[in-house]
Amino acid sequence: MNSHRRIWIKAPLVSLESDSAGGVVVENQLITEVLAKGEQPSMPVDEVFDAREHVMLPGLINSHHHFYQTLTRAYPQALNKSLFSWLKSLYPVWAKLGEEMIEVSTQVALAELLLSGCTTASDHHYLFPAGLENAIDIQMTQAEKLGVRVHLTRGSMSLGEEDGGLPPQSTVQSEEAILADSERLIQRYHDPKAGAMSRLALAPCSPFSVSEALMTASAALAQQYGVRLHTHLAETHDETDFCIQMFGLRPLDYLEKVGWLNDRVWLAHGIHFNDEEIRRLGAAGTGISHCPSSNMLLASGLCPTLDLERAGSPVGLGVDGSASNDGSNMIQEVRQAFLLGRLRYAAADITHQKVLSWATEGSARCLGRDDLGRLKVGMQADIALYKLDELRFAGAGDPLAALVLCGAHQADRVMVAGRWRVIDGAIDGFDLEALIQRQKTLAQRLAV
Repeated sequence: MNSHRRIWIKAPLVSLESDSAGGVVVENQLITEVLAKGEQPSMPVDEVFDAREHVMLPGLINSHHHFYQTLTRAYPQALNKSLFSWLKSLYPVWAKLGEEMIEVSTQVALAELLLSGCTTASDHHYLFPAGLENAIDIQMTQAEKLGVRVHLTRGSMSLGEEDGGLPPQSTVQSEEAILADSERLIQRYHDPKAGAMSRLALAPCSPFSVSEALMTASAALAQQYGVRLHTHLAETHDETDFCIQMFGLRPLDYLEKVGWLNDRVWLAHGIHFNDEEIRRLGAAGTGISHCPSSNMLLASGLCPTLDLERAGSPVGLGVDGSASNDGSNMIQEVRQAFLLGRLRYAAADITHQKVLSWATEGSARCLGRDDLGRLKVGMQADIALYKLDELRFAGAGDPLAALVLCGAHQADRVMVAGRWRVIDGAIDGFDLEALIQRQKTLAQRLAV
């Protein structure tokens, strides 16, 4: 798109933000005007997209994922298991990952996310067996090709079975190798500027797969370079028991000990916190990526989302790895968060607007972005447009509520940084059928 081309996304059926009922004007990758109902742009535009049949949202933001796990969906040996036994059955499979598998699984995850209306994706890649040292570099290349905004995290595992950890030795690296590569990746890919298409965070995998020394050193390195920190925490009771046995501390106390209880950190899951821990998290401004499908599939529990939010923690939404969700669909994850939230909180408190806010501005806050997640002047032009023309929506009243309640699963149009990436429900210039076949072939090879 020409950088000075002005596009008016005109008069949507409904917008998540009522002050943009007349649409938005996009120029130079930014939203430059927000129009009330009946208003016209202040200057001539080069293109008008008539959105009268579309529900308009800020682009959805996925705050936790494992792209490579799209290769092990519904994996037979991992079915009907809780987290630790599930991981034990999959670690040996993932240890066989190769570079082509990272390339293709990244494309699959990003394509699936993009088609669901997701414009920014965070991934947590923590497997670097021999020959896979450039996994993050491969992911960055694929994200650029697809035109998706990414916050990739340099994950790590340093505590193998021989040292009391969960992962097999072939999947762990030395602390020196992890920290050196983390520094390399920050210097090469992290863009701190507003509108950045690529950012990097440091993400030691979990208390049961990394050493205390690596957690502390990662926090120091992140502070040195001004990048964020991410890890799994308080996902299961097994994890709590592990932390007490290994460190003599509950997970959050351990997190604080290693210098991670602050507002540059966001955590995946955050299910098993007590009231006092929720207060501490909120006071620190530590973010939580809520992963409802994964938590349900692995029978992990219910995240206390509203309690965390009320305490002061940003709450975002994540699809988590496809092997513990078996999908990378952000708009479906919004519905899942809505339904699961109703099991814990009052109907009046878990609304469709609330869960959509987690998938947009909540996730943006988790990632440390103040330029994403809203349809406001000066924000990045990341926009998702959905049609309600499928059978599932027939007879629906409130169109915004219908998006969540009736189960939207695909966007019709998606714009990232002012550029159309999904047009008429298809990714522009992308051969999806060829990708599906490559993914099937590689998944079969991995399963042998």
